[in-house]
Amino acid sequence: MDIIIKIANLSKIYANGYQALDNVSLDIRRGEILALLGPNGAGKTTLISAICGLVTPSSGTVTVDGFDNIKQYRQSRERIGLVPQELTLPTFDKVWNTVAFSRSLFGKKSNKALIDQLLKDLSLFDKKDNEVRMLSGGMKRRVLIAKALSHEPKILFLDEPTAGVDVNLRKDMWKIINKLREEGVTIILTTHYIEEAEEIADRVGVINDGKLLLVDDKKNLMQKLGKKQCIIELKNAIDRIPETLSDYHLELAQAGKRLVYTYSTVADGTGITALLQAMSSTGLSMKDLQTKQSSLEEIFVNLVEAEA
Repeated sequence: MDIIIKIANLSKIYANGYQALDNVSLDIRRGEILALLGPNGAGKTTLISAICGLVTPSSGTVTVDGFDNIKQYRQSRERIGLVPQELTLPTFDKVWNTVAFSRSLFGKKSNKALIDQLLKDLSLFDKKDNEVRMLSGGMKRRVLIAKALSHEPKILFLDEPTAGVDVNLRKDMWKIINKLREEGVTIILTTHYIEEAEEIADRVGVINDGKLLLVDDKKNLMQKLGKKQCIIELKNAIDRIPETLSDYHLELAQAGKRLVYTYSTVADGTGITALLQAMSSTGLSMKDLQTKQSSLEEIFVNLVEAEA
C-alpha cells in the first residue's frame, strides 16, 4: 500500500487553550478519495491547514510524498492543491490571469492549453476575460478550483467545495474529481453533503472535537456499523407485539400497522425466515415486506452522538 500522506500524533492547541486537534494519526493512500466528515468546529479545516503547512501543529508530524511539510515546506506544498472554504480571490484581476498566476507561483512554466482546458471543464471559459469581482459566488468557487488545479498537483484538498453552490457546479465538480481519480490524483474532501461522500469516496473518516473517531473503507464501515431493518406491513393493525415474538426485539410502528425488525449485517443469518414462521403461528398476516440499510449519514450521526 503506497502512502502519500502520513500524519503522526498531530495536535494543535491555540494560545487561548482551545485544542483543535487531539493526537490525530492517519495514513492517506495514493490515488484514493478520502471523505472527512464532522460537524462544524470538529477540526476538519484545522487538519487540512496543518497538512498543507498553513497551520503549525503543537506536536506531531506530517509527511507529504516523503517530504516533511514543515522542514521541506516548498517540496511538500507544490504537490498540493487546496480549495478553501473562503472565497479569497483578487477582486480586479481577470479570471484567466488569476488562474495562470497561481500556476506561476509554484514555479511552473506557462501552459495556455492547460489553463484553457481547466476553464472549459469548469464552465468558465466564456468568462476568462471577466474581472473576478463581476462573478457570482458560484463562479468564484469555480475559479478557486481552477487555481488549485493549475499547477497539476498530486494531491487535491477540497474543503466544503460545494457548500452553498448551484447544482451545475456540483455536477462539474464531480466530473473533474472522477477525471482526476483516473489520473491518479489523491483527493481529500470535507463535506456536509454526506450523500456525496457516500457516492464517490473510497474511505471515510469521522472527526469530532479534534479527535479522529475512525477511518475505514466505505463498504466496511457501512457493513460493520450500519444496520439492516426488515419492515413488515401487517394486514390488520395490532395493539401490542405478541409475547411469542419477544426474542426478535421488534418495534411497533405506524399505529400498529408495521413491525420493524433490526438485524446484524455481519451475522451468519438474518433471522427473517424464522421471524416470519413465528409470526404465522401467532396468526398475524403480512401485507408487504421491505428491507432498509442504514445510510452513511445515519452512521455518522450515531458515531458523533455516541462520542458526545
